[in-house]
Amino acid sequence: MYQAFYNLSKKPFQLNADIAFFYESVEHKRAKLYLNYGLSQGEGFVIVTGAPGMGKTMLIKELCEGLKLKDNVVIGLIVTSQLGAHDILRVLAEIFTIKYENNKAALLNQLQLFFREKAKEGKRVVLFVDEAQNLPKESLEELRMLLNFEIEANVFFQVFLIGQEELGRKLYAEDMKQVRQRVTATYHLKALTEDESKNYILYRLNKAGWRENPLITNAAFEAIYQFTRGVPRLINTFCDRLLLYGFLEELTVIDLVDAQKVFSDFVEESAVNVPEKNTLVSSERIKLGGDDMDMESRIEGVEQKIQELMAVVSKEKVLLRKAILIQLDLEGSVDIDK
Repeated sequence: MYQAFYNLSKKPFQLNADIAFFYESVEHKRAKLYLNYGLSQGEGFVIVTGAPGMGKTMLIKELCEGLKLKDNVVIGLIVTSQLGAHDILRVLAEIFTIKYENNKAALLNQLQLFFREKAKEGKRVVLFVDEAQNLPKESLEELRMLLNFEIEANVFFQVFLIGQEELGRKLYAEDMKQVRQRVTATYHLKALTEDESKNYILYRLNKAGWRENPLITNAAFEAIYQFTRGVPRLINTFCDRLLLYGFLEELTVIDLVDAQKVFSDFVEESAVNVPEKNTLVSSERIKLGGDDMDMESRIEGVEQKIQELMAVVSKEKVLLRKAILIQLDLEGSVDIDK
C-alpha cells in the first residue's frame, strides 16, 4: 500500500467523514458561524445545503463533537431514505429510545412527554437530518409541527436539515411557506478556492505524517484543482489515486504529467462505468473547468473500481505492475490533450 511506501501513518484521502481530517476553510468557518448562530437561537430549522461532496456531513460531525461536550443538549441523527411522515416519527422514537404504541396519536404524545422530560432536566433536544433533500414535504411538515411543542413559551426541540440544493428548492415551494417561516438560519456550502484546495491537500497529508515525500509540484496542484473544481470529495478521490499511481511508479516527485495521466485514467474508466448520457463531456472541457456535476458523476462512477484496485495493490507489486502494463497494451492509453 502507498502508506508504507511514503511512510504515512494513515490514509490521508479516505472518503469517509473522519473529523480528525476536518479542514476549516474560509467557507467552512463561515458555515460553522451560521450554524452556531442558529444553535444559539435554540429553536426552528437550521438549513445547510450544498452540492454532493462539499463536506456537509463532515461539517455536521464537527459541530456534533462540540455539542457532545455539553451536558444540556441531547443529540439525534437521521440519515434519510425517503422517510414518510409516520416513519419519521417512529425513527425519532427509536433514536431517543422512546417506547410507543404503533399509532400516530400515541406516538406524538410520547414524543411530547420525552421533550418535556428533557426540558425539566434543563436539556434541549437537537435533531440532525442528513440527506434531508430526500424527505417528502409531509415529513418536513411533521417536523415543523414538533417544533410547536413548548413549555412556558420555551422551545426545547430544534432541527438541523442538511442536504443537496434540491432541499433549498423544496423549501421555497409555494406550499412550504409555513416551514420557511420556522427557519432561523441557513447557509449554502460552496467549493474550495484554488489556494484552499492546495492547503486542504497539504493539511490532510500532514495529518497523515507526510514529510514531503512525494513532493507535489505547483503545476500538479493547479491541475488537481482544475480536475476537481475544489470539491473536497473529488479531491480526496483524485489524490488517493494519484498517490497510488506514485507508489506504482515509485515516484518521489509528482508533477503535472503524473496528474494528467491519472486524470486520463479516470476519463477512460468512466467511459465504461458511467451511462452514455453522462460521458459526452470531453476531457478537455473538464480540464478547463466544465460542469462540476459531470466530473462528479464520472468520478463517483469509478469509485468502486478504485477500491477494488486498492485491494489488488496489497499483493505483490511487481505482478500488479505487469498486469497494468498488459491491460494498457490491450485497451490503449488516453491522451489528455486529445
